Amino acid sequence: MLCKDRVTHVDYKDSSLLRRFMSERGKIKSRSSTGTCTQHQAAVAVAIKNAREMALLPYVVRTLAGDKGGRRGRGGPGGGRGDSRPDGPRPDGARSDGPRPDRVAPTTDNTENKTPPAERSPASPADETPTVSAAVGAAASDADPVP
Repeated sequence: MLCKDRVTHVDYKDSSLLRRFMSERGKIKSRSSTGTCTQHQAAVAVAIKNAREMALLPYVVRTLAGDKGGRRGRGGPGGGRGDSRPDGPRPDGARSDGPRPDRVAPTTDNTENKTPPAERSPASPADETPTVSAAVGAAASDADPVP
């Protein structure tokens, strides 16, 4: 089209011309779909990029969620989470920006071993219980006597 019209310079300010070389999503169309020569395709791509930088053309054209097609439930476009989460407030009344209580990883309560990790002796892989040296254990028992 550009060779037929003998266009010598593709202007980035001519947004109506440049939109013909963009898809409905805002991507630059290929040479095979537009029918331009190599030199004009390169000039069009540079002009579109300059027009995007100057905010004359959008980088991405947003579409509505209902317009998304694709692979339902198998990932990819339109897959996502779907409607697996209910709308509205959470049942426990917590704010929505934190983790849900039913999805928090369980914590281990290590009350019998009060020694900091740096002072513990390394346990062997076969030994499941952590070991504490006698000197550290004696110092801990002197610090807080049990009535």
